Amino acid sequence: MNDFTLIFAPVAGIIGLIFAALLAKKILKSDSGTDRMKEISNYIHEGAMAFLTREYRTLAVFIAVVFLVLGLFISWTTAICFVIGAVFSILAGYFGMQVATKANCRTANAARTSQNKALEIAFSSGAVMGMSVVGLGLLGVGLLYYIIRDANIITGFGLGASSIALFARVGGGIYTKAADVGADLVGKVEAGIPEDDPRNPAVIADNVGDNVGDVAGMGADLFESYVGSIISTLTLGAVLYKTGEGVAFSLTLASIGIIASIIGSLMVKGNERSNPQKALMNGTYISGLIVIISSGILSKMIFNNLNAFYAVTAGILVGIVIGQLTEMYTSADYKYVKRIAQQSETGPATTIISGFSVGMYSTVLPIFFIAVAVLISFFVMGGTANASDVLSGLFGISLAALGMLSTTGMTVAVDAYGPVADNAGGIAEMAELPHEVRKITDTLDSVGNTTAAIGKGFAIGSAALTALALFASYSQAVGLKSIDLLSPVTLIGVLLGGAVPYLFAALAMDAVGKAANHMIEEVRRQFKEIPGLMEGKAKPEYGKCVDISTAAALKEMVLPGVLAVVVPIAAGLLLGPEALGGLIAGAVVSGVLVAIFMANSGGAWDNAKKYIETGEHGGKGSFAHKAAVVGDTVGDPFKDTAGPAMNILIKLMTIVSLVFAPLFVKFGGVLISLFK
Repeated sequence: MNDFTLIFAPVAGIIGLIFAALLAKKILKSDSGTDRMKEISNYIHEGAMAFLTREYRTLAVFIAVVFLVLGLFISWTTAICFVIGAVFSILAGYFGMQVATKANCRTANAARTSQNKALEIAFSSGAVMGMSVVGLGLLGVGLLYYIIRDANIITGFGLGASSIALFARVGGGIYTKAADVGADLVGKVEAGIPEDDPRNPAVIADNVGDNVGDVAGMGADLFESYVGSIISTLTLGAVLYKTGEGVAFSLTLASIGIIASIIGSLMVKGNERSNPQKALMNGTYISGLIVIISSGILSKMIFNNLNAFYAVTAGILVGIVIGQLTEMYTSADYKYVKRIAQQSETGPATTIISGFSVGMYSTVLPIFFIAVAVLISFFVMGGTANASDVLSGLFGISLAALGMLSTTGMTVAVDAYGPVADNAGGIAEMAELPHEVRKITDTLDSVGNTTAAIGKGFAIGSAALTALALFASYSQAVGLKSIDLLSPVTLIGVLLGGAVPYLFAALAMDAVGKAANHMIEEVRRQFKEIPGLMEGKAKPEYGKCVDISTAAALKEMVLPGVLAVVVPIAAGLLLGPEALGGLIAGAVVSGVLVAIFMANSGGAWDNAKKYIETGEHGGKGSFAHKAAVVGDTVGDPFKDTAGPAMNILIKLMTIVSLVFAPLFVKFGGVLISLFK
């Protein structure tokens, strides 16, 4: 392995960032519309950036504490890598948010004349987020590895990325869903006014929430997934291939993934009559095809066989399959969502029951195909049941995860486009633009819901594979050959690990519920106490609703975030490395199932409501619609707070275990030793 191979990765990261900057410049040059549109967009922009500033100020304390702990107990180099990972994650969210909150009014303005132009601006904004994520991710990992040449040290970068991702996802999710629930239940159900009606005091907070949750939060989520997949291949590849072939393949493939994502994004071209989803998926498939072909060439060049190609291809294909399965369970084009809409005719209870059923059904096939990816990638790389050959197979699993996430730039672009289109619809409603404009933005937003669900499916599938690969690295670090499930200590670890995702989800859901209560009370108060508000003669106090969401998110995100760091450290020190291995295994199995269930239930409820709003089952304002709004409200924290944060949780727990492994080897099992 030569220096050119290593330097290619950070160079590819810089190329991704340059492309993001060019897209941002192009977006900002487009017309932002009327004065009213600019005013609303500024409210959203200022609210979003103010929240980010306060969130990052809070996280600075956490970063400082962990930096000192890592420096004192592990190494100062690892601590520095941790800070760089955290800062790069923050930067990715900041860059994406800046552009997204400027692109919303420009998308709405473009929709006044052309669906295709509106699609172009919204997607380009998503691509800025996507390229910022992969550009900063590969730049950070590639540059640090080039300098340090030790994969175990740069796991600190992954820890920083994962820590910030969890706080950003949970905090953003609490913010957006508190506002969304308040706006929906009081505005649409009680007051009977349309979504994004300017009379609704929570409407600005709701639109701000779309950005802090689904742009900054989602960007941090995919940033840590992307970084985690690269680091897992580096740590295993460095151990398995002493002459550097594993590292060279991993970094080069990730670099090609950025180029493929750029090419794929340039291929997103629609027309006025075509479904925007077709244009978006064409770009996704093109970028995936480029990576598959490139992985075959690389595999032959570096390993002199096609084994790595088979592993990568298995990951990409299974990722696509999981995305399609997610669409099947969450899109109104299929029977599952239509069934929920039909059940809504008998009230909210049956809406919720059918949504739970769909979510539970939706876990089975993705788990089956994840298992297929594990089997294929493990055995094609030479893995066997013998302990001596397990490492080769586990490296294959990490390659499958890397393949699944190699086109993260494109995946994030397609995902982040949705909130921009959603905001554009809100601005169109509040600025009282013609009905045709809202029709276009609703079309783009509906596609965005499906693409967001597909993005979550990719993230969850890759989380399972990446967590397995990181777990393999942990087992190497602590010298764990196998886990004895007949050992009561290990079994305790499995049981506790299985419970952690449920505790985490409960904390996140409870936080949304408490914040939503405050929001509902405030919206009701303003409707009651502000004369002329319902008649449109008075202006709501938007700022108070923004403050409620901000305060709740910053307060309630702390405990779930700290939980993911403290639990594995406590388990390792008190119960020992093997019990911690059991805890990770339990958390991965439980967490993946809960994540799929919650994300798909929420997505199905959301699109069932939108399906009814097209005129089915009585349309807007009908009994079925009101029941579907309740279902959608229950699903909001499922799909946008607890569900998507679950995949970060299991990877963060795993990477915390890996980073602190030396500590557990020296001092682990304190509690167990008392009973011996």
